[in-house]
Amino acid sequence: MTIKPLRKAVFPVAGLGTRFLPATKAMPKEMLTVVDKPLIQYAVEEALEAGIDQIIFVTGRNKSALEDHFDISYELEDTMRARGKSLSVLEGIRQKPGSPVYVRQQEPLGLGHAVWCAREIVGDEPFAVLLPDELMVGRPGFLKQMVEAYARVGGNVIGALEVADSETDKYGIISPGARVDDRTVEVSALVEKPAKGTAPSNLMIPGRYILQPEVMRILEGQEKGAGGEIQLTDAMAQLIGKQPFHGFTFDGERYDCGDKAGYICANVALSLARDDIGPAVRSFIETKLG
Repeated sequence: MTIKPLRKAVFPVAGLGTRFLPATKAMPKEMLTVVDKPLIQYAVEEALEAGIDQIIFVTGRNKSALEDHFDISYELEDTMRARGKSLSVLEGIRQKPGSPVYVRQQEPLGLGHAVWCAREIVGDEPFAVLLPDELMVGRPGFLKQMVEAYARVGGNVIGALEVADSETDKYGIISPGARVDDRTVEVSALVEKPAKGTAPSNLMIPGRYILQPEVMRILEGQEKGAGGEIQLTDAMAQLIGKQPFHGFTFDGERYDCGDKAGYICANVALSLARDDIGPAVRSFIETKLG
């Protein structure tokens, strides 16, 4: 089996972020910061660590702040140099020429449609998909862990994470087949937000995917599914049995930053892990909790 190297990653960032209004009225939700770094930068750094060399953003209107963030800011950098300040805080922002690439999703037709909008850039190569709302904290990062699994099994590898049985109706859920090792399992089916009590497992898909380009041809004619949107899960399900398809369990922490409570938890957790601000944050929390 020939396993093509993974070079490209798609970031669907066209969503309106309505759950965070009014904060996201004029600012992309992906630019919300966890401590001192926007969500999108965490995801991009995760991809770069995994060996990705072409970043593909699928954007919508009012997302120019994303492009500005990953561009060179001559005025800012010159001012920092003149004041003797280190530019190390800007590491992970500046990309090599030609990357990132920006593609417009003109209608909000769902995750599957957003991924399909990147088809011309992806071409005939495997590609990763990362959802920035899902902040995955681990060493190495989740995508790098998945790339290592992909090098062993090939085909399609999607992230997996155990959740409580009471929460399976909120997510895309994996129906597991034969186990390859303690963290890798064959996928026999995918179910999008199963009704309570009907989920085939408690393995949810936490917004990380390595997919073969054939999924784009399926998305080309994909009909609307759950929520009246074109679901990536439905298209992926058609690859099962035709190509290798595995779920890989993350060794690390997940924070759902598309949810207000999850976003605040991420800020608290990452703040406490910092040497510079952790002690002050811990002291404040202990005081508030009495």
